Amino acid sequence: MKPTPAQKTTPLVSPASAAVVRDAPTRLFIGGQWVSAKEDRTFEVVDPATGDVIATVSDGDIADGISAVDAAEKAAAAWKATSPRRRSDVLMKCFHLVLEQAEWLAQLITVENGKALADARSEVAYAAEFFRWYAEEAVRAPGEFGPAPSGANHIIVNHEPIGIAVLVTPWNFPAAMATRKMAPALAAGCTCILKPAAETPLTALAIGEIMRQAGVPAGVVNIVTTRKAGPVVSAMLHDKRVRKLSFTGSTGVGRTLLREAADQVVSCSMELGGNAPFVVFDDADLETAVAGAMVAKMRNGGEACTAANRFYVQKGILADFTRRFAEEMAVLNVGPGLAPDTQLGPLITEAAVAKVERLVDDAIAKGARLITGGSRLNGDGFYYLPTVLANVSPDAEILREEIFGPVAPVIAFETEDEVVQMANDTEYGLVSYVFSSDLKRALSVAGRLESGMVGINRGVVSDAAAPFGGMKQSGLGREGSHHGMLEYLETKYIAASW
Repeated sequence: MKPTPAQKTTPLVSPASAAVVRDAPTRLFIGGQWVSAKEDRTFEVVDPATGDVIATVSDGDIADGISAVDAAEKAAAAWKATSPRRRSDVLMKCFHLVLEQAEWLAQLITVENGKALADARSEVAYAAEFFRWYAEEAVRAPGEFGPAPSGANHIIVNHEPIGIAVLVTPWNFPAAMATRKMAPALAAGCTCILKPAAETPLTALAIGEIMRQAGVPAGVVNIVTTRKAGPVVSAMLHDKRVRKLSFTGSTGVGRTLLREAADQVVSCSMELGGNAPFVVFDDADLETAVAGAMVAKMRNGGEACTAANRFYVQKGILADFTRRFAEEMAVLNVGPGLAPDTQLGPLITEAAVAKVERLVDDAIAKGARLITGGSRLNGDGFYYLPTVLANVSPDAEILREEIFGPVAPVIAFETEDEVVQMANDTEYGLVSYVFSSDLKRALSVAGRLESGMVGINRGVVSDAAAPFGGMKQSGLGREGSHHGMLEYLETKYIAASW
């Protein structure tokens, strides 16, 4: 007899991977309960290191999404009325529980996402920090009071929870992107529905269980895993009870969701694609610049919207920088993320490898010189070697598309005006990097770059205390910092006389 989805067996996987996923929840989290999808459908989760199926997870549909909205509505009034101090205490408990289970969470991320375990550990620490930050911010909701200029009345400005929030997160940071959205939503007094990426649902579900253990009331957080993201999210956005959408993902999908949200005039926060320039001036410290390039390019294996995508190097330092950078890239250990010596794990899917392969082949066909890498690894899993390309043509696709892989195209420049023009020649504007020993020059260039964030002499900018977000086609709104909680608050003005 052909097995039903609920009866599917999991192919043999490594004992280590099997042990990691054994305790991970695999069903929907709605109204404080772990429930199967209404149609009892499931989908498979694959280990990118091997291509093996490691788990089957409930595949929710529109009815499940609306059930999650029902649960969020049922919990909304009580959570809104919960004191800021109590919300703060719950979020701080989430912070401590994540730290207590940090190693398991890191291994779970590695198994379903593929990233090296060191990267996964860093992500868990980053994810936990959003719980701590917004535990502290929950008691600091802003307000204003003062006399009107006319003297006829007083002006009172309050900030109230915006309402039920739908949160859509990507696969590349499955823990941090979830907590970066859920923590400020809860701090503000909102209830929410999280729709994690189908490639990495286990981490989100595990965090949901941690939040349940921390005392988050039933219905305040709901998690719907699904392979039918478009219809499910659309149905929730067209439910008049939903008042907020926060999305992290591609610009193309973001445009679609903005159109969907317009029908009910739903407030939107959109953290979209990037095409980050990495600018190195002649006067930069070479060692610092190369170290920064390795972090900006290879954090998360290059699968990050903040990853340096285009390396612009002034001609005086071009040869030395390219040589040193390529040497560092060439010696990275590539392998399964759980292996103790792995520095670069697999990409997320075979399609991701094919995209990187296409971009590299196009660049070489248009005259780029391959310095190191430039090929996938044979065998199981979705691997691509760390790659550096020189003499990249301005019309190469790799300079226009978000690479999302371990590939670094290097381009020469001569003047400050030239590099600013090249760096800004993109529809994206998320983050930029500038390396120079002249702080006045670095700050001047940072001011001219069309991006929401700039790193000066450092290859990472993300911080729970800093506003994360972009300009142009890279998004709307900010996450992290005090600004992140404001995204979940409505401003109410009261004119009062007495």
